[in-house]
Amino acid sequence: MRSAAKTRVSEDALFGGRIALAQPAPGFGYRANVDALLLAAFAGQERHGVRNAIDLGAGVGAVGLSLFHLGVAERVAFVERDRALAALCQQNLDANGLAERGKVFMGDLERPLRAVAPELVHAAGLVVANPPYVANARDGRASVDADFQARRRARHGELAPFLRAAADALGRRGRACFVYPAHALLDVTTLGREVGLEPKRLRFVHGKAERPARVALIELAFAKPGGLVVETPLIETGRDGRPTEEVARLVRS
Repeated sequence: MRSAAKTRVSEDALFGGRIALAQPAPGFGYRANVDALLLAAFAGQERHGVRNAIDLGAGVGAVGLSLFHLGVAERVAFVERDRALAALCQQNLDANGLAERGKVFMGDLERPLRAVAPELVHAAGLVVANPPYVANARDGRASVDADFQARRRARHGELAPFLRAAADALGRRGRACFVYPAHALLDVTTLGREVGLEPKRLRFVHGKAERPARVALIELAFAKPGGLVVETPLIETGRDGRPTEEVARLVRS
């Protein structure tokens, strides 16, 4: 990995080098992790590809870029509120030859989607989101430490705006896929139902088989209640301490 200290950006890659990924250098902002790949794979599992997808809170674009790589979407719109991350997202589209298939929108999802990007309303067959895992909390350091503030913005935020935006973005037959901490899964289902989205598919991700679930992958859609399919758990690390075959196969795909 090569780092650019001056711009606090590192040049990394996904899928064994097949997707270039410029992102904040270690210690200077939120960095993509395996959850982005797991979410993209879950969204595309046993499905035909969609024409238009939207990546909400896209950051540098790791989830949307993974959708491209896995053949899940023909076109992806990336919505991000942080100007520096949005610029890196555009840089990543350019670097991977995907600029004609992707478009970056600057905007805060605290505002209605029609105000952020009116062309995205009811435009997607698929919405993906890896929203902040921690609700907003006050911390005095945010006003004096710019680097800390950038990391905090990526990790802290409310879930409800993402679900409202997903509902606004989906066509009637579309679906929304989220990755969220397993212990807070009820927040996703409760807030989803408030905007008309019903949980239809669920998969828990465990770091190791004997540990509680770390995150949940969940698919929601405009539909009648009921009919939730709970898939077999995904285990990330085997007893030998190595990635399981499923995770290793995804990472090198």
